[in-house]
Amino acid sequence: MQSFSRTTGISVVVANMVGTGVFTSLGFQLLGIQSYFVLMMLWFVGGVTALCGALTYAELGANLPRSGGEYNFLSRLYHPSAGFISGWISATVGFAAPVALAAMTFSAYLSAVFPGIPKTFPAVMLVVFLTATHCLSRRTSSAIQQAFTALKVLLIILFCAVIFIWGETPQAANFLPQTGDGGRLFSGAFAVSLIYVNYAYTGWNAATYVTSELDNPQRNLPIVLFVGTAVVMMLYLLLNFTFLSAAPISILEGNIEVGVIVADHAIGAHAGKAMGAVLALLLVSTVSAMTMAGPRVLQVIGEDFKAFAPLARNNSNGVPSRAIIFQGGLAVLFMLSATFESVLVFSSFVLGINTLFSVLGVFVLRWRNMNIEGAYKTFAYPFAPLIYLAVTLWTLVYVLISRPQEGWIGVAMIGVGAIMYYCSNRTEQTSLIK
Repeated sequence: MQSFSRTTGISVVVANMVGTGVFTSLGFQLLGIQSYFVLMMLWFVGGVTALCGALTYAELGANLPRSGGEYNFLSRLYHPSAGFISGWISATVGFAAPVALAAMTFSAYLSAVFPGIPKTFPAVMLVVFLTATHCLSRRTSSAIQQAFTALKVLLIILFCAVIFIWGETPQAANFLPQTGDGGRLFSGAFAVSLIYVNYAYTGWNAATYVTSELDNPQRNLPIVLFVGTAVVMMLYLLLNFTFLSAAPISILEGNIEVGVIVADHAIGAHAGKAMGAVLALLLVSTVSAMTMAGPRVLQVIGEDFKAFAPLARNNSNGVPSRAIIFQGGLAVLFMLSATFESVLVFSSFVLGINTLFSVLGVFVLRWRNMNIEGAYKTFAYPFAPLIYLAVTLWTLVYVLISRPQEGWIGVAMIGVGAIMYYCSNRTEQTSLIK
């Protein structure tokens, strides 16, 4: 059976990560933090946290080699109910919500370039097109994903180069630590801003959703996760340095279309619109990657629970087309029914809980002696997972304090997952009795 190569795996990780967050969240961060050093530290801390998570997931994926990501890990490490709830979160929020956010950002950038275009229509059409494309075959999915990811990285580098070479005189931005920055690093504003940054880094675990379809996963998965995450961390630091150097804080605060605003200010309205179109184009890769990876979670749940069996069925090319269509439809529903920021905070909170228990699972893995002989073990254990757990727990607490509505909606989603598991289990037992 045809499998995904290491290059495809890295492209899935990069494409899943680089998208909505880095091109929208700076405007929200500037509402609470206006220190250049602290803003850059946000992206550095977020990157280190993501790397620690990736190193830990590499051990989990190498020793529990099956597609499904957190669903697979938690089912085997804790209990099938924990896995089901995790899979429910991944299927309903983990991919559908980020697909919706990336598509909404694509529309926002496109509308900034072409004001006459309605904001929702291009987002819906993009999701529909990529959903149909990924239903075709793995070869088609791989080719599209590698091409759009390579284009994405090139466009980001091009964007930064154009701003620095042809842009106006850079801002008088001092990126060295200033008086009071130490306190800001441990403030509530930093923790809240880290929510947006962690969302931007979401996707470092994407390759674990297609583990079964990855070529030689025990050898390639750790490389895919580490290389993909490290590349994205460098791109994020470069992009935010460019944003902050090229435009004053006053015009960036609270705005979503950060890239277009920076380009408009630095190189003029016409060139700025061209760069806005470029940034819209690179978001296609993000939507594509999540449309490719997410349905594999639904497929694995369908293989394990009869109530969801229709989602496990493949088409004639071995692709889980029903799961892909289901996720695409859910993403469209998010786009039509919620605001951008509420979806972002809510999904960040729920996904944070999901990965928190997965990273904690590496300790369970070793305690239960479930490691495969010769398989990858987490570099810098136990410090890497502990760093991830500490930073994630800190941000989750601050979400509940500062954004209780989104936080408790997230808790409610977890509760719905538990009810779904109970109902599904009852259905399974009833069918066995009959």
